[in-house]
Amino acid sequence: MKFAIIKERKNPPDRRVVFSPSKLAEAQKQFPQANFKVESSVIRVFPDQDYKNAGFEVSENVSDCDVMLGVKEVPIEALIPNKKYFFFSHTIKKQPYNRKLLKAVLDKKIELYDHETIVSEKGFRLIGFGRYAGIVGAYNGFRAWGGLKFNTWQLPKAGPLPNQQALINELNNLALPNIKILLTGSGKVANGAQEMLDAMSIKSVSVTDYLNNNFNEPVYCKIDVLDYNKRKDGQVIDNQDFFDNPQDYESSFMRFAKVTDYYIAGHFYGDGAPYLYTRTDVKSPDFNVKVVADVSCDVDGPVATTLRASTIADPIYGYNPETESEIDYKDSKAIVVMAVDNLPCELPQDASEGFGEMFLKAVIPAFFNNDADGVLQRAKMTENGKLTENFAYLQGYVDGN
Repeated sequence: MKFAIIKERKNPPDRRVVFSPSKLAEAQKQFPQANFKVESSVIRVFPDQDYKNAGFEVSENVSDCDVMLGVKEVPIEALIPNKKYFFFSHTIKKQPYNRKLLKAVLDKKIELYDHETIVSEKGFRLIGFGRYAGIVGAYNGFRAWGGLKFNTWQLPKAGPLPNQQALINELNNLALPNIKILLTGSGKVANGAQEMLDAMSIKSVSVTDYLNNNFNEPVYCKIDVLDYNKRKDGQVIDNQDFFDNPQDYESSFMRFAKVTDYYIAGHFYGDGAPYLYTRTDVKSPDFNVKVVADVSCDVDGPVATTLRASTIADPIYGYNPETESEIDYKDSKAIVVMAVDNLPCELPQDASEGFGEMFLKAVIPAFFNNDADGVLQRAKMTENGKLTENFAYLQGYVDGN
């Protein structure tokens, strides 16, 4: 089996890669029967020479490889027919802008495995960049607060800094006011953000204390779905009941919004669940949130202040509660919104190292143990020019219906 680490061709450029040189060397050691080749790239965070130094062939041509490993969507003209491809295709939610890409994958009889479809038997994602989105999102929120909204400190952009530790070092130079920070979620994104808050030695407090007490230091509270949603009939059951019956719940987020200064949205939002807060909620004089770092970035959805995704180049904008529209973030009426949807791109070295570790553990073994855990079978979207059974729901989307 011959694997290619392919060049990222999407614009704006993405410097991440599935395997860093050190992780690729680890993969080679674990699976000596595998053959790894690296497509030359001047964009990648790890230079070609690093791969050569690790003993790998670097070439402009990888068409002799069987499995192509990339991060972002591969442009249609660069797709090689009859190969296996791994990348984020952004098609599984029927995204209109990538319909032609999926159609081309089928026409070229490519076997497509989307990184988002690599899941356990119970449906939990096995690989992703979520942790790094949380890390950078928390950092960007502090940058938005002090450096951009209130002019109390200056933080550099995350992108030019080399790694997570460099971000932490910058944050630890700040003299934080006695703000209350709210973090929603329990997965990789929220845990990544929590790593940053803990690294800053910000005190974690309980829901009860957060809602009812004032503090003479900055504090944060991390909450899960049953903290900010309640059953309409007053029963308290469990998280699974919420996931199974979201229509039976309503948001109780406003009790947190009354006392929160900086909100980090790191939750996963499921279809049918109540919005955390609405545009009407934001109009309330009780809505105290001043900065929102929406790492989850569901546009025009459960976090009502997120009007659009922002960019790494221009990461924040203002939300005017009265007009429900975008304004200058420095305006006194503005709630500051940071809603960059590709945050891990700002930490390409750490993100690539972590991704490779997950990919080596979850995916590569499946090629050499007859897919004993069914990882490849579950993830495979296309085969022989047709959608697989798990993804047959995309047929109408492919056909343009």
